[in-house]
Amino acid sequence: MMPFDAVLCDLDGVLRLFDRAVQAEIEARYGLPLMRTAFDPALIGPATLGLITEEEWAESVAVALGGDERARLAVAEFVAVPFTVDEEVRALLAKAQERVPVVLVTNATDTLDEHLDRAGLTYFADAVVSSAQVGVAKPDRRIYEIAAELAGAAPERCLFVDDRLENVEAARTLGMTAVLYRTVADLAAVLT
Repeated sequence: MMPFDAVLCDLDGVLRLFDRAVQAEIEARYGLPLMRTAFDPALIGPATLGLITEEEWAESVAVALGGDERARLAVAEFVAVPFTVDEEVRALLAKAQERVPVVLVTNATDTLDEHLDRAGLTYFADAVVSSAQVGVAKPDRRIYEIAAELAGAAPERCLFVDDRLENVEAARTLGMTAVLYRTVADLAAVLT
């Protein structure tokens, strides 16, 4: 028996991986601080809360980078960087799903459903909690509560997995067992 009644798992940086080398190459080729600018909380925050679309977010990044055609081209390439699904993580989560619900909890934009479809993850999890749909983002405690409710589990009976320390610490304040994800071994240690 698993010591948890549900597994709540982050998407990006755990199950879905972006090619950081491609992102770095785009930054170098254009000579623009794409990562820092794109993920500036003032720019990405409204998109992850569903206040603006991903398209509007991309335009705000381009404007912050100078607003010219070159900036727009760089942002378009950056946003289109391909991603992969970590198949080892998927297999571990699928094995856990045989015993407990698995809920993806992600700070995402309005294009999440399209991305899940492209990754073959549309029907993978028992539920998906997208910050853009619920209007709160990690590490806000409400997003964890929503995920636990969807899983039908008390927070203290949930395992939460994320690659960002502040999100892990927030889950712990609700009594969740929380794992800071760095490698597949981190997940395997708690699920097997």
